[in-house]
Amino acid sequence: MYDFSADIADCAQAVEAALDAYLVPDRLSGPGPAAIRIIDAMRHGSLKGGKRLRPLLVRQAAAVFGVAPGQALTAGLAVEAIHCYSLIHDDLPAMDDDDLRRGRPTVHKAFDEATAILAGDALLTHAFALLADPACHPDPSVRIGLVTELALGSGVGGMVGGQMRDIEGEAGGFSGNDIAIMQAMKTGALIRASVRMGALLGKADPEALAALTLYAEAAGRAFQLADDILDVVATPEAMGKATGKDAAMGKQTRVSQLGLDGARAELDATIAEAIAALTPFGPPAEALRATARFFATRQS
Repeated sequence: MYDFSADIADCAQAVEAALDAYLVPDRLSGPGPAAIRIIDAMRHGSLKGGKRLRPLLVRQAAAVFGVAPGQALTAGLAVEAIHCYSLIHDDLPAMDDDDLRRGRPTVHKAFDEATAILAGDALLTHAFALLADPACHPDPSVRIGLVTELALGSGVGGMVGGQMRDIEGEAGGFSGNDIAIMQAMKTGALIRASVRMGALLGKADPEALAALTLYAEAAGRAFQLADDILDVVATPEAMGKATGKDAAMGKQTRVSQLGLDGARAELDATIAEAIAALTPFGPPAEALRATARFFATRQS
């Protein structure tokens, strides 16, 4: 029987160990010696925290096609490096201006703003080195597909573009479907990329990839809905970061649009949509179903 708690714990442990081994001078140097202060900042922003949900989705999607967890780890590390870089930059004074992340000082507080910017830049850069390494997958065409997928999910049409839309919306307000588009890019695009990268590792056919994409897009919406709800109901201690910031800043979210009960109802419907998309895969997709359900029930 599938055990989600054991799966997420095992994935988090594997990612932590692999990041710890990768973020060292010997691995990151070349052509010149790595700057130790930047590596220290990268480690501060990457280690000892986080559920590692995006690497989990990579390996769960890959497992649908018989790919072992260890074979999906390097691609998962690349996604996590992108995610950690985005958190370091999001916390900067020019962005969300947060002092706390995962219960610890943010990187710009523990070091300084310039070091935080460079640490994020370095994590972003090395993510693609991980995907280009033959250790990620022996087939070069698969590795190229993974690079393209992660670039699209994290670039101007994905996470970075979503952040820009969020900044524009804070300044000028959102109208119509703007919030949904922004959230699908800022949060959902990297979740979508994670699932699709797992499918690419398994050499999924176009029909299977399309079904998993529908799952991933719904799961991304659910994750952001849950995050918006938690910003209202969770404590800073549970979240490991400041809460209530959206309301304090007058920021529009689905919770502010629908109310708490309406947002929870939409979350339930979105989880059901994600699970329905997995129907063609049967039992091999049970892990992905469990992760979607976790998005709806998580407390941090």
